Amino acid sequence: MPRLLLVRHGRTAWNLAGRGQGQTDVPLDEVGRQQAAEAGPELAHMQPDAVWASDLSRAYDTALAIGLPVTADKRLREIDLGRYEGLTQAEWEADDPEAYAQWRGGYDVRRGGGETYAEVGARAMEAVREGLEEITDPWGLLVVVAHGGTIRALLTELLALPPSPWAQLGALDNLGCAYLVDAPDGRGWRLVQYGVRPAFLRRPSSR
Repeated sequence: MPRLLLVRHGRTAWNLAGRGQGQTDVPLDEVGRQQAAEAGPELAHMQPDAVWASDLSRAYDTALAIGLPVTADKRLREIDLGRYEGLTQAEWEADDPEAYAQWRGGYDVRRGGGETYAEVGARAMEAVREGLEEITDPWGLLVVVAHGGTIRALLTELLALPPSPWAQLGALDNLGCAYLVDAPDGRGWRLVQYGVRPAFLRRPSSR
């Protein structure tokens, strides 16, 4: 029963200001660095067999706090928001109210000339599959440190959800986690925990 743990990065100044980061490389702020430092030992206690992360510094630096080698992969980056990167939702709405209304209604619109969530899920799943190939232990764990939009797009792929992940899944807080187990009955991935901080994750019962 391979396990998969998806972790959102620590806080940034743009998170605090409510600005869409997309693929802009915004670093962790002081709070984010403290969050990563506190979460690192908790994530290490989950006994990961491999750690992968987005190559954007807010995710990669969060992953480094686990204290294990980290594979950085640009396929795990946040959704590309095009010209909307750095803007607030109010600024997006003022620029294109029709597209904003569609997005708020759950449609997978291409914001600011960037990506769709479907495109993000496809590229991120390629990386996750490669990461899982490193896991040889039947109860092994892959930890992926990425971004809120990327994680919801991944869950759409992993759980075969309808193509509007934000409609079924609430937004993850910084350092929020999604913990999945590949069921032995052939029914695919099961979401065991969602939205919890590392300190509240279920610890491995056997290895």
